[in-house]
Amino acid sequence: MFEGFDPVLLARIQFAFTISFHIIFPAFTIGLASYLAVLEGLFLATGRAVYMETFNYWVKIFALSFGMGVVSGITMSYQFGTNWSVFSDKTGPILGPLMAYEVLSAFFLEAGFLGIMLFGQKRVGPKLHFAATLVVAIGTCFSAFWILSVNSWMHTPAGYGINEVGQFVPEDWWAIVFNPSFPYRLVHMVLAAYLTTAFVVGAVAAFHLLRDRANAHARLMFSMALWMATIVAPMQIVAGDFHGVNTLEHQPAKIAAIEGHFETNSDGSMPLTLFGIPNMETGRTDYAVDVPYLGSLILTHSLDGVVQGLDAFPRDEWPNATIVFWSFRVMVAIGFAMLGIGLWSLFKRYRGSLFSSTWLQRAMLAMGPMGFVAVIAGWITTEVGRQPFTVYGLLRTSESHSPIAAEAVGTSLVAFVIVYFLLFGAGTFYILRLMGKTPTPFEEDSPPHQPTRAAGITPAPSLEGRNTPEPAES
Repeated sequence: MFEGFDPVLLARIQFAFTISFHIIFPAFTIGLASYLAVLEGLFLATGRAVYMETFNYWVKIFALSFGMGVVSGITMSYQFGTNWSVFSDKTGPILGPLMAYEVLSAFFLEAGFLGIMLFGQKRVGPKLHFAATLVVAIGTCFSAFWILSVNSWMHTPAGYGINEVGQFVPEDWWAIVFNPSFPYRLVHMVLAAYLTTAFVVGAVAAFHLLRDRANAHARLMFSMALWMATIVAPMQIVAGDFHGVNTLEHQPAKIAAIEGHFETNSDGSMPLTLFGIPNMETGRTDYAVDVPYLGSLILTHSLDGVVQGLDAFPRDEWPNATIVFWSFRVMVAIGFAMLGIGLWSLFKRYRGSLFSSTWLQRAMLAMGPMGFVAVIAGWITTEVGRQPFTVYGLLRTSESHSPIAAEAVGTSLVAFVIVYFLLFGAGTFYILRLMGKTPTPFEEDSPPHQPTRAAGITPAPSLEGRNTPEPAES
């Protein structure tokens, strides 16, 4: 079935497919864990039951999303051994410890306190339960720290040496972990996670407000989500600008591909191409709609700043401009739409009609999944823009692949597609069902069916005052 296919291309498609599924869950749980911590903190500070009731509404959704994120991440690690064994061998001395640190610190921190967060509400004190929730939220951000450090090193490698067998070996761990692009990527990703969660929460709230405008829980969620959008969306745009300038410094070919910029403008008059169709064969962007000088202004903060085009690099090192040109614009368009929603909500707050604006609620409902789309589009821009390298400028993708036949890679790809759509389709369907339930005041759980003591002698009920007959003599 896959005879004649390129095994490297199939392996790249397989990894892209699995990571596209995986990334949506951490992007959601990072933001949702922090949201849960804020809700519980507000409950402890104010004593208002609506905060804890909203916490209980979202904690089940968090547990399911966290579990699916763990499962979807496990399969990716196996691909390093099956499809990318050469990459694993050459980068293992650096990336292996970083991945281990993520498991030993961040994941164990999350998993260790997740049980208390989910099941300890009636078994530990409220302050200890809040501490567990806070630790889980910190753990999710700590996990992003290590994963983004690994990925950033692949884009801007630093602090390494190469041994006699061609492996990358550590020479300066501080330089490795805090490589040149890492701070920008970390901030950009964490803010993206918060925005993604805000719009999911806001969409769920809008759904319920459209059915019952007086629902206190939906009003709380809607207001908090729009405050997050209003504050974080402009921060994300600024962070994206800093990230773009950093990328121009360290990966100029990626920026040229993103902008559909094939020819270097020696006079520094690089336009901003709003739309067009980059043509990799002819080396030009067809049907381009340009704004003169704006490209130089955005990227160099100067009207006459010179930005290299793809013609400044060997043709076999060009990223696929057609893909990254559009994936980047999808991400940016969604970011500005989020900013627009935030500004719209400010106007409605000022007018006192935040909860009565049907059009705002419908817009928020439509924007609910857009955070995930933006995250995936941003990830495509980042990873396709790094090609044709796995370690930028040092290790090519074609040299990183395992010596494995296309048939084997293709068969496992088909299996992944089938299993993922069945498993994660069912999980996503159940999450949507939970989101569709109307938030209501928290009801006490039914009495547990398990014994209250794990070991030891359970005291018998007191017989005092009962008219119990004496046992018969044998």
